[in-house]
Amino acid sequence: MRRYEAYKDTGLFWLPQIPQKWEWKFLSQVAKEQKDRKPENIDFAVMSLSYGNIIRKKNLSAGLVPENYNNYQVIRKGNIILRLTDLQNDHTSLRTGLAKETGIITSAYTCLCPLSNSAYLHYLLHAYDIRKVFYGMGGGVRQSIGYKDIRNMYVPCPSHKEQDQIVRYLEWQTSKINRLIAAKKQQIQVLREQQQKLICEVITKGVHSDVGYKDSHIAWIGDIPSHWSAIRCKYLFRERDERSKEGMETHLSMSQKYGLVPDSQLDERRMLSESYAGGKLCYQDDLVLNRLKAHLGVFALAPQFGVISPDYTVLIPNTERIIPSFGEMVLKSALCRRELQVRVRGIIEGFWRLYTDDFYTIYLPVPPIEEQKEIMQYIGAQAKKTAALENALNREIELLHELRTRLISDVATGQIDVRSIDVPDFELVEELADDAEEPEDEMEVE
Repeated sequence: MRRYEAYKDTGLFWLPQIPQKWEWKFLSQVAKEQKDRKPENIDFAVMSLSYGNIIRKKNLSAGLVPENYNNYQVIRKGNIILRLTDLQNDHTSLRTGLAKETGIITSAYTCLCPLSNSAYLHYLLHAYDIRKVFYGMGGGVRQSIGYKDIRNMYVPCPSHKEQDQIVRYLEWQTSKINRLIAAKKQQIQVLREQQQKLICEVITKGVHSDVGYKDSHIAWIGDIPSHWSAIRCKYLFRERDERSKEGMETHLSMSQKYGLVPDSQLDERRMLSESYAGGKLCYQDDLVLNRLKAHLGVFALAPQFGVISPDYTVLIPNTERIIPSFGEMVLKSALCRRELQVRVRGIIEGFWRLYTDDFYTIYLPVPPIEEQKEIMQYIGAQAKKTAALENALNREIELLHELRTRLISDVATGQIDVRSIDVPDFELVEELADDAEEPEDEMEVE
């Protein structure tokens, strides 16, 4: 890539030089703060900042939920959103995003209204973000800053014509990269679907093909090996309801991504209870269900002794009939998840619960214990192969992210000259974050 003909010094260690003909302005000269409160009589889509994208928040019951959205601020197409809170803890999240539609978002975020090319300023502030310019600027316990703290921050400004060219070039190049990322994510999805298909096959048919089969008389299970049984969960698990007196045991939290793990392994920003006295006790290999989300597969075997939320259900596997890991595998399978979903109770989605008596009515395919162990070994071996392929694809995605990040940073700050590059017609492709990866928004501030 070619450089500009001449540069001038900035005196900044993170951006030593900018092109000679570019102007050097305060942020307040190119963007004003916008503070439009949500009108009480108008409903807008609730938006979220997710990995550098402003997207519609799909699950309004997830994360840190306000009592209402009356204090949220209105954002419009072309606005730039900055999350300048919690700077001392989170050094990895992307903190800037460009609004593509009208909606509302927490007023804890700073909303900028660019005075010229909003896309260029978005790319530039994204470059500032990945170069960690905002860190160390805040004060207070949570290291938070606002518009007043950044309004006098210097930003490089090329001509309007050059801004347009930079935006078009970056959209072209990032679209090519995003298309490659999407293809690799699709490959990962195919691998996961194949793994799930394999699991569904072996938990109902086993790993041996030279056996006779019989009708289980359970619709979701179908035919099973003739020496297997279909048994109700009532006879495979029994509920444990032991309570912690002082709450001094290791506290375990449920995560859809990580399962049941000690709090120390989760995000530091997770809100923790002041006391766990009265919480439920669980022991290693107990099956723990989040009653609100069990139908979504949010349950896991306890990795150790500890205390959990009293809203969870703790079940003791009958190890004479079923090994804990096999039971968990069957219950988490795509086939069995449908059985969990039809047994939840509740009027409003998000508050559906799976009660123990309803859980007990589910039938599971149960091979002999030794065959359960054989099946788990087989699934484990296949899972290792899948994980190796997925890790390789994730590494390729990571490298593409790094390439895109470096390109945006270098072009938006004038380290690469793209003025003479002829950009062809292209289809704009944006990368969308996976729903499961979306981070929680900050709570509303007054």
